[in-house]
Amino acid sequence: MPHTETKQEPSHEGQPENSSETVLAEHASALNTPTLRLIEEEHTVPEHLAGARVDQVAALVFPTFSREKLKQWLGNGSLTLNGASPKASSRVVGGETLQLRAHETVVCHDRAQAIDLSIVHVDEDVIVINKPAGMVVHPGTGNPDGTLVNALLFHFPELEALPRAGLVHRIDKDTSGLLVVARNLESQLSLTQQLQEKSVYRIYDAVVQGEVIAGGTVDAPIMRHPHQRTAMCVRNDGRPSVTHYHVAERFGPFTLLTLQLETGRTHQIRVHMTHKGWPLLGDPVYGRGFRRPKGATAEFSDRLKSFGRQALHARELGFVHPSTGEECLFEAPWPEDFACLVDSLRQYVANQQEAHEALMNRFRTPAAGVERP
Repeated sequence: MPHTETKQEPSHEGQPENSSETVLAEHASALNTPTLRLIEEEHTVPEHLAGARVDQVAALVFPTFSREKLKQWLGNGSLTLNGASPKASSRVVGGETLQLRAHETVVCHDRAQAIDLSIVHVDEDVIVINKPAGMVVHPGTGNPDGTLVNALLFHFPELEALPRAGLVHRIDKDTSGLLVVARNLESQLSLTQQLQEKSVYRIYDAVVQGEVIAGGTVDAPIMRHPHQRTAMCVRNDGRPSVTHYHVAERFGPFTLLTLQLETGRTHQIRVHMTHKGWPLLGDPVYGRGFRRPKGATAEFSDRLKSFGRQALHARELGFVHPSTGEECLFEAPWPEDFACLVDSLRQYVANQQEAHEALMNRFRTPAAGVERP
């Protein structure tokens, strides 16, 4: 898939003209009133789900809708199984047709804001964004605006008609890098299914505290921390979570890791690396505080302490294009702060090696008037 150059300006390239979605979004935005959207989808129940409850199957094949919404549609006949209205607890045998025909009320409470976006790629179905560190993905408590969603609604108004403005995954506020946004419901469904099937390719770079000897895999369930509302933790009763990692470069007491997500839990990389004893440098939630490295200059120590976020960047993103079936792969280079951090760590290693060589040369060179034995 050809890559387009990163842009730092508003872009409407590839946006459909006068589409029904755009008209609907503009109407809702202008009047700020509820708008009805017709949903028509049909899926065949996979054979391997034989014996599962209808409501459970529906949640799998219609992942863009909440379980409560799907139960409501099962109850009012909007969601049928082979043309009949089953109970939510009914069991499937596999091969049946689940058909959804319903009207959903669309009300967008998020306002469009003229915020620049780094757009890596855009077409009629998907948008790939290189999110800067410091930008929240979705409005919420404490972040009512200034988010990625606010920016997306400005550049692509038709997203107002989609659940979560087309979002299919998120990255943390202080994590930089790539994420994909759907421009229509079909693409959102396709990308969500790819995420559930673990076929979306996601590569991250991270600087961790600690000397990692070799790569490996962390297979440890993650759940909400029982006492810290904003934190996650590893617990046996958590959701399955898998992270693969390998060593890219070592800097004495720090290591640059390349990580691949198999699942996508909240804070997954940060939690898994902390679980292994290697918290991310600069992580304000899971970090263990700053310790001055051996032999480090005051300038180097200050540089590390001033790195104001977790050292994590979503570098590569790959998926199957929802319309063309083409395999897409995108890459975002390190942002300036991350690149400067790695350069500083490399210089620290070089200085340590130089100091070591100088010390060894002192022992190799005999003092004046002293003969070698």
